[in-house]
Amino acid sequence: MNLLQKTALSMLLTAIFATTSQAQEKKEKTVIDKVIAVIGNEAVLLSDIEMDIYQRKMYGMLSEENLFCRVLEDMLQSKLLIAQAKIDSLTVTQSAIQSSVDDKINEHISRLGSEKALEDQFKKPVSKIREMLYEQVENQSLIEQMRSKIVSGIEITPADVKRFYEAIPQDSMPVIPEQYAFQQITVYPPTADANFEVRERLLELRERIIKGEKFSTLAILYSQDPESAKRGGELGLSPAANYVVSFRNAALSLKPGQVSHIVETEYGFHIIQMIEKQGKDLINVRHILLKPIYSSNDQRQAFSRLDSIKNMITSDSITFEQAALFFSQDEKTRMNGGLVANTQTLSPRFDKDQLGSNYFVLRDLKTGQISDPFKSTDDNGREVYKIVKLKEVIPSHKANLKDDFPVIKNMVEGQKQMEKIIKWLAKKQEETYIRIDDDYKNCKFESQNWIK
Repeated sequence: MNLLQKTALSMLLTAIFATTSQAQEKKEKTVIDKVIAVIGNEAVLLSDIEMDIYQRKMYGMLSEENLFCRVLEDMLQSKLLIAQAKIDSLTVTQSAIQSSVDDKINEHISRLGSEKALEDQFKKPVSKIREMLYEQVENQSLIEQMRSKIVSGIEITPADVKRFYEAIPQDSMPVIPEQYAFQQITVYPPTADANFEVRERLLELRERIIKGEKFSTLAILYSQDPESAKRGGELGLSPAANYVVSFRNAALSLKPGQVSHIVETEYGFHIIQMIEKQGKDLINVRHILLKPIYSSNDQRQAFSRLDSIKNMITSDSITFEQAALFFSQDEKTRMNGGLVANTQTLSPRFDKDQLGSNYFVLRDLKTGQISDPFKSTDDNGREVYKIVKLKEVIPSHKANLKDDFPVIKNMVEGQKQMEKIIKWLAKKQEETYIRIDDDYKNCKFESQNWIK
């Protein structure tokens, strides 16, 4: 797998190149490493290659005859991207890196069972594992930023997609699995009582913070935003424009250390603490998010309303499309007859693994049938109730231009991006100092421009 195409994998590696000495009570003694390549000011170490190979095997990637050389070339490409990212002054905020490192550490502690098990696996204390991961996460982020900068500005026209489709052998087209298209009518439960209760809980937490309790501790204990809760509610340094308007306005009004009053967003209710501001737009805040909890009576009311709507449709008093327009509270679908769009492909078709809880309802319906009311969540994680209508089941098939335009367009975009990256690499290989150890110059690289 080419590193230019990989998303960031977990970088926890179990290959540690150290020796022990009985005379030193088995304390670690670092093995002398070897520099096998230099790209600009970036070096590729033999241990880097060996650890990458171990990681690939750990994730089930099959070995191959030319694996060492393939990994070396991947690293040469990565180092070239990192070198250029530094020249272009691309940066990653420390809080963003630390947040990612914390997530990886927590993920693997959860997988292994304890922090002690993690240290035993690495033969390193957690502090050293964090240092190792910090550099790896930073480098991966720089690679992704540089890659995005290189491929920016690519535009794909319908004519491009058609030419690609007509030129490629049909046997090379991907197989599209069985897909579903569906419509929905959505209602939210009555909110007055639940909203009042969640406001009361937040007021109590805010009062405890004002009296001296740590915001971060209460965020860990009570916030319903699981990712930030692990970090004491901290969201990391980012542009204020990234947040929804009500959250952004409340945060920008705070001075460092101040705690906001209750802020309502589509995600629920928050209190916010300002950590720091940089310039006019960059902010780092903590928050505690609480979501309304609805009673069984709220659910009964919502189900009763949806039952009535379904009866109106099945008795031909109104069409599903009209009912969606008149009664659905989902603003994304009500104007489109309730038809749900796949945000990944911008089409109304979903693979079954993209449907979430909707799949378990849709799989029991025949085309044109309407489900009974059921509880679900919206895109923001809020509790919601709905009925769905199975509009169409599309059998598994080879991708074609008529039915799968977004899929083929993504293939064209990927090809153009790769072509642009390859062209960029060739240019930078000519301009950049590159030295590869003589022992590895016999590698069969995809690009021979590494050897000068």
